[in-house]
Amino acid sequence: MTVVEDKITTLLEEKFREDAFSDCFLVDLKLHPHNKLDVFIDSDFGISFEQCQKISRYLEEYLDEEQWLGEKYVLEVSSPGISRPLSMKRQYPRNVGRKVEVKLKDGDKRSGTLKEVEDNHIVLEEKVRRKEGKRKKTEVVETEIDFNSIKETKVKVSF
Repeated sequence: MTVVEDKITTLLEEKFREDAFSDCFLVDLKLHPHNKLDVFIDSDFGISFEQCQKISRYLEEYLDEEQWLGEKYVLEVSSPGISRPLSMKRQYPRNVGRKVEVKLKDGDKRSGTLKEVEDNHIVLEEKVRRKEGKRKKTEVVETEIDFNSIKETKVKVSF
């Protein structure tokens, strides 16, 4: 992390102590060439446009005053969006009941409905096809997946 990223992280930690933002948390922070800063925030109940806007204005005050990125910079504050993988345990509970794809560190992939989130694992409800004699039978099984074995989890959008 760069010095600027560290300073922004500290500012956000302070902001998230305020009552109005206490359910918010930093997901990712990326400083790109040409002074472009992407800040991805989320909350336990879903982040609103207004919250992103207030966080952006809060950060702009410091960036303008302290000139950490110089006079010209681009700041984007947003939620991680559906295309970005879940990167923190804290993001999982809000997605219980949704379809997810879990990539494991061993290269295996699992897909199903996120049923439960515990301290050390998730429970995934999967449809599994098994061969019984000459027929194939589909059954629903619940699989515990340890957080330590998860490489990436993405929420699958269904229409």
